[in-house]
Amino acid sequence: MRSLLYIIAVILVIGWALGFFVYSVGGLIHILLVIAVIAVLLRLIGGKGV
Repeated sequence: MRSLLYIIAVILVIGWALGFFVYSVGGLIHILLVIAVIAVLLRLIGGKGV
């Protein structure tokens, strides 16, 4: 459980640091979100599950 919290904390810190760059780029975050949603849907439709 402790390692899971550590991983989540590291991801949040990295995301916070990259947020400044994404904010300046603008629409890049929307493109990444759409790609992520499509990847999740393809994984679920493909039958591999989560």
